[in-house]
Amino acid sequence: MADENKTQGQKGKGRLFIILGILLILLGISGLFAYKTLFSEKENPIEKAKKEELKKIEEEIKKAEKPGIMYNLGSLIVNLADQDAVTFLKVSITLELDNLQVQEQVEQRLPQIKDAIISLISSRTSNEIKTPEGQEKLKEEILKRINAILPAGGVRNVYFTEFIIQSS
Repeated sequence: MADENKTQGQKGKGRLFIILGILLILLGISGLFAYKTLFSEKENPIEKAKKEELKKIEEEIKKAEKPGIMYNLGSLIVNLADQDAVTFLKVSITLELDNLQVQEQVEQRLPQIKDAIISLISSRTSNEIKTPEGQEKLKEEILKRINAILPAGGVRNVYFTEFIIQSS
């Protein structure tokens, strides 16, 4: 009788090990499935957005490497907003454009562009624009205004080829 209990106990232990082995295999398979499902090679939206941003930056770098088309707007003489004296700014502006299509758009909208520039400059005082920092800020504002006027933007940079402030 004691021998029968030992053999039944050994059979019970054997079955227990088999059941545990099967459970471990099933657990491993379900873990592998979960890993493949959660961490598959499908692009998540964040990674996709990062790749698109990287492409845009690369395109901008390529554009910056080759110079754009230079378009001379000519000279403008504008009254500044100084209160204590009559002050004028004579400025010559050259635009750097992406391509010939942008040049055509600039030529078609030249009155609007010059009006925007004159309005912007006439709202500034000589103290605001006489420093290099003030001139850079003015260039940035001119660039934003011109690109807002053009349907697809396309102006890369604004250059001052002449910048004279005169008070009387």
